[in-house]
Amino acid sequence: MRHLTSDDIQSLPSRFRAQFINSITGVKSANLIGSVSARGNTNLAIFSSVVHLGSNPALLGFLLRPTTVERHTFNNIKETSAFTINQVQTHFIDKAHQTSAKYNHNISEFEAVGLEEEFLSDCKAPFVKSAPLKIACRYKNEYVIEENGCRLIIGEVTDVFYQKQIQSKDGFLDLTQTDTAGILGSDAYVKIDLLHRYEYAQPDQVLKTK
Repeated sequence: MRHLTSDDIQSLPSRFRAQFINSITGVKSANLIGSVSARGNTNLAIFSSVVHLGSNPALLGFLLRPTTVERHTFNNIKETSAFTINQVQTHFIDKAHQTSAKYNHNISEFEAVGLEEEFLSDCKAPFVKSAPLKIACRYKNEYVIEENGCRLIIGEVTDVFYQKQIQSKDGFLDLTQTDTAGILGSDAYVKIDLLHRYEYAQPDQVLKTK
């Protein structure tokens, strides 16, 4: 087994180091974040950092790279306080990944990559029409990570749209039924399969599957 120390890691070429560190955390969720500017320009960007922060209230977060360059998603969210999180399916991973390209602020990634936008309910930000799970969020707060300048953006879930057949009686959403994709590293996409669901684990009791 190979062993790298912190000094070894720091001495790696920058792009090699980025790919290496980005992949050591394993498979992450693949989501497209939709937003819109105050002028009505829509934006769509791929993120692998969406995380659950709590269910009461329902909070989600995602990491945004340093704002030393223009970040259209961040600018739009600050202007309108609205954004959407859209689960990526395997059949449009190429289009989803293409949203990482640096398009001009007045060009909508929806149109540029060929994904159809839609507006649902009274949500200000656009959704990806073909996404099987769509979440609307309202901006609540942000925290700058002093060590590297990234920002944790926190949103409160205001609306969720999903296919009812994927929901179990206990509330669980089985996204493996929707051909959802995951991300390994920053550019490798994988298909996710459900292996087991387990009952609540307790000491000195046999673990049971659901």
